[in-house]
Amino acid sequence: MEPRSLAARPADAAGPGDEPPAAFRAAVDALTGLQVRPEIVVERIPAPARLAPWAHALGARIDDPESEDADDPEEIASGRFIVLYDPAGHEAWQGTTRCVGFLSAETDEHLVDDAMFSEVAWSWLTDALTDTGAAWHALGGTVTRTASTRFGDLAGPEHTVDVEIRASWTAEDTALDQHLAAWLEVLGNAAGLPPPGVHLLGPTGPAGGRTL
Repeated sequence: MEPRSLAARPADAAGPGDEPPAAFRAAVDALTGLQVRPEIVVERIPAPARLAPWAHALGARIDDPESEDADDPEEIASGRFIVLYDPAGHEAWQGTTRCVGFLSAETDEHLVDDAMFSEVAWSWLTDALTDTGAAWHALGGTVTRTASTRFGDLAGPEHTVDVEIRASWTAEDTALDQHLAAWLEVLGNAAGLPPPGVHLLGPTGPAGGRTL
């Protein structure tokens, strides 16, 4: 499957009803040119209304390719990418444009006992931002692992582990396609996707699989 481009969409006004500032329009327009790998579905979602004068939000998900119901596949990872813009500047952001990301994904249950996993998961983001050429500062966030055990008649695997990553950082320019590309790379890592163009033999996901 070939990468998909995001369709052009108008920007959101979280507060004012007039035309969005040129810098914010340029930032949102940059997102529409990003080529998204076919395993990831990206769509526009409602933007938060009270966090900044202007905002734009995208939702992303990765479905299980081996799901038995092709019309309603099981979701193995999902996330959000939100752009907040305050033309007056924001002291806490140390700038005018803030990127906010959240993701949740199923992961290998053995990783819950790995003391270094949180550091590794956080490095996915810092490495991705560097690799995509995104200019950023004032980065902060959390990595959370949750282990669950199902009992009784509840459907699903007996043991599961989910990872959640929340992060925000200030963009230093309007090339937000690089910032979104970095966040989608983190989403793919959390879901256990192989690098683009690489296929797996055997089980998919973080638990295993052999690269060709």
